[in-house]
This record gives sequence, C-alpha cells and structure tokens, in this order.
Amino acid sequence: MVRALRVTRTRAGLIGLAACVAAGAGFLSGAGGQRPAPRAAPAPPPSAAAPRVPAPTLSAAPAPPGLPVIDYWTAPRGFPADPQASSRTALTEGLHPARSIPVYDAPGGRPRARLTPEISGMPLVLPIAARRAGWVAVLLPTANRRIGWLPPKGWSSRPLRDHLIVQRRAHRLTWRRDGVRRAVWSVSTGTAATPTPLGRGFVLGRTPTSGAIYGGLDALALSTVPDDRQSLPAGLRTAHTGIHAWYRSDAFGRSASNGCVRLPRAAQRMLLKHIPHGTVVTVVD
Repeated sequence: MVRALRVTRTRAGLIGLAACVAAGAGFLSGAGGQRPAPRAAPAPPPSAAAPRVPAPTLSAAPAPPGLPVIDYWTAPRGFPADPQASSRTALTEGLHPARSIPVYDAPGGRPRARLTPEISGMPLVLPIAARRAGWVAVLLPTANRRIGWLPPKGWSSRPLRDHLIVQRRAHRLTWRRDGVRRAVWSVSTGTAATPTPLGRGFVLGRTPTSGAIYGGLDALALSTVPDDRQSLPAGLRTAHTGIHAWYRSDAFGRSASNGCVRLPRAAQRMLLKHIPHGTVVTVVD
C-alpha cells in the first residue's frame, strides 16, 4: 500500500435519390427512339432544419459552510456508485480544480464535499466519466467506485491519453496509449485477504518509497483505498493502493501483496516516465 462523420438517411436525401432515378428513367426511354416523357418538376427544397437548442444547464445549489474536504485519508459518504466501474473503455478527458469547489451527488443535487486542487501535494486531475445537463461526473479519490458531479465552472480540462488495466487473476498489467497497446507485464496483486480493489480508479501522482524492496524507485499512488481496512496492519489502514517496483522477480504472476500492484523495476521506470496524473487504472478479475 502507498501512504501518504456518420451519414444518416434524411428525408432530403431520399427525395434527391428519387429525383435522380426519375431523371435516369426518362433518359433511357429516349435512347430507344420513344418520345421522352415530360420531366417532372423538381421537388421543392426541404425546409431548413430547426437549429439545435442545447439542453438547459441545471443550476448548482450554494454550498453550505463547513463541507468536508475529500483528502488522502477520508471521503464523505452519499455519493453514487460508478455505473461502469468495470468498463475497459478509456476515458480521454479529465479536469483539474482551479480552486476549492463543491462536489454534488447528482446534477443539480446536493453538495456533499469539496475537492481541492491538490491532494497531499499532488496536483489533482479527475477523469470525466459522464456528462449530463451541463454537468460532468468524475471518478472520486479515496472513495472506491464512486462518482461525484460538478457544474461547468471552477475547473479546467486536461486530455487523458493513457489507460492501465490490471487483471487480478491473470496477474497482468496492460498499458494502452491512445487506444494502442504499448506494453504488458506480469505483476503481483493482492492476496485473497487483502485484494487489489476492483473497479476504475486513477493515478493521484508519484510518491517516494523507502527501502530496497521497492527498487529505489518512486511509487504511483492511486485514488483507491483498501475495501476492508481492518484486514491490514494498523500502519497501512489509511494507505492508498499503489503501483510500485519490487525486488523479487519470483513474486510476479502471484497474488502476494497487501493490495498494491508490484512490477519489475524496468516497467516501473517506464510508467514513472510516461504516466501522468489522472490516468485511469481499471482493475478487473
């Protein structure tokens, strides 16, 4: 664990096709010496389509004072479940809070907590999972498989190119960039008693490690936390799941960790070089 152009068949298109066929039939009749049939009057142009009116944006209720802040250790209850927690579809856009902003339990719903620009010194980038009525749903940190809703102001957009997929039973980590597989590694995942949390999470940032067992490399701290904190030693119960190097190669391909994903040093170096804040990490069985 880590502590700290689709073309549609419109009515206008069908009218145009019918006129073309009628004209061709008249030409073919004339080719046989017959008097050409009188040409039909052209069809009137279709009326202009009505302009699309965007759906109105639901207003945001004012946030009351004293809302709890989602930080590295705690996340308030009351947020809805991620409806696509096990989806392997990449999320390609994230957001960065420009200031402390309230997060709601639904578009136009109740504000339940606040998000800040950083968590434990790491700039916060939240993957956007859905959009509705001008609002965006984001994956939440420190709240496994939960989403929160934000109105359209108070944040800036960030592109997301990468996606990490962890398969627990196969003990495999796949790195994709722009939908293309870049690398696959055999890894170690959590034991039956301390499993790696399932579902979609994301990279909070990198954090230092101590001890030769981590290969002298930083870890990637994830947004997810143990599903059962009591199954862990007391010193790890407030920790986050991480991706980090491991000193023993015989650990890979096994369920052997406290929930973190352990991988070879060369693989960790590559991830540290290329994987930014906000990258989605999907853990599946």
